[in-house]
Amino acid sequence: MRYEPAPLTRHLRVRQDRGHTVLEFRGEIDIAAAEEIAPHLDAATAAPDARIVIDLTGIEFFDCSGLRLLFRARHRVLAGQGRLCLVCTHPLTLRMLRITGLTRLLPPRPTLDAALGQPESTSGPV
Repeated sequence: MRYEPAPLTRHLRVRQDRGHTVLEFRGEIDIAAAEEIAPHLDAATAAPDARIVIDLTGIEFFDCSGLRLLFRARHRVLAGQGRLCLVCTHPLTLRMLRITGLTRLLPPRPTLDAALGQPESTSGPV
């Protein structure tokens, strides 16, 4: 039986997997959810050489507040010489990521295994 930690908030669960910290966003990611998530995101991205995966497969809605979280995470991880990977398959969210240019900076992977298993999934300076 695999142990799954309880969510930190109703919108976020954080766990360790293959040497990465996985932040699973859940439900509707709007301004209220972003306020709940931000302190936990900051804690996870504070360490130098952080290896972070943000998994958006459990989201139902994602607005500009969610985009701000992604940009914030990318900035903090890169400042600490770490790596950030993104998992996303939701069509509307992928469209928003493409329109804003975030897919060039943080290419989304289709599965968590793809993000954890491929070194080319890291986000670096552009």
